[in-house]
Amino acid sequence: MRFVIVAVGRGGKGPEQALLGDYAVRLRPPVALVEVEERRPLTVEERKRREAEKLLAAVPPGARIVALDERGKALSSPELAKTLGAWEDDGVPVCAFLIGGADGHDETLRARADLVLALGALTWPHMLVRAMIAEQIYRARTILDGHPYHRQ
Repeated sequence: MRFVIVAVGRGGKGPEQALLGDYAVRLRPPVALVEVEERRPLTVEERKRREAEKLLAAVPPGARIVALDERGKALSSPELAKTLGAWEDDGVPVCAFLIGGADGHDETLRARADLVLALGALTWPHMLVRAMIAEQIYRARTILDGHPYHRQ
């Protein structure tokens, strides 16, 4: 199964981007990053709706969608690995992790997601979340492969 991170905003050349790149290339094929942006001055609700449309439009056909959202389900790394492994066993070709803008995801996107996932109760910078989810994808793969990277 391939993985793609679809995120609102543009990453720079900072340490978060370097960390994302480090984990992204550990998998074959590497975790892909697709960035979308809404630059028009809109109300919060209009912007969330447009961001949702752009995020969903960037999801590859046949993908399972994981919306990263603070109101989502908190899974352990082994639980995430089990979910991804089950999807892989079901023949899912790609899994897309969606990172919204500063105001979060629109309800239409949350409803469309196969999993709404929280990375804990804390608020994280969106550029760091990209690296964090890439690391968790890598960790899940190592758990499924029995690799010692994840120690319990």
